[in-house]
Amino acid sequence: MLSNSSKYALTAVLYLANQTDDSHKKMVKDLSISTQIPKAYLAKLLQQLSKHNIISSMKGPKGGYYLTEENKNLPVYSVIETIDGTQRLEACVLGLNECNSDHPCPLHVYVNPTRTTLLNTLKKMTIGDLAENLNKGSSFLS
Repeated sequence: MLSNSSKYALTAVLYLANQTDDSHKKMVKDLSISTQIPKAYLAKLLQQLSKHNIISSMKGPKGGYYLTEENKNLPVYSVIETIDGTQRLEACVLGLNECNSDHPCPLHVYVNPTRTTLLNTLKKMTIGDLAENLNKGSSFLS
């Protein structure tokens, strides 16, 4: 359901949410090592996320990527939407363009309720909510 790009982006954003702030930034190289995401791939994802104000960045000797409180208050869905758009999450699991509630594929009635619940959760849950779970130790990244 999520592309590798979205998985990598979520991992990087959650790492930044846990490890950075206005005065503690991470360079792509360091983030790549910590998350085990290829550096060039990560750099492109971070640029895209920064361009859409999902994460913050600063150039210069004390620069790097970081998350502000405003960034942490964004829904998790915004990360996925920025990287993949909405089509991947909302598309028919069988890849049928015509699939919808009025004209369902054989799996639609089984998948759609779960997908709707997941999408609503991702739209309500913030980056900060997930970071808090990491801080409490109730979830992990690596």
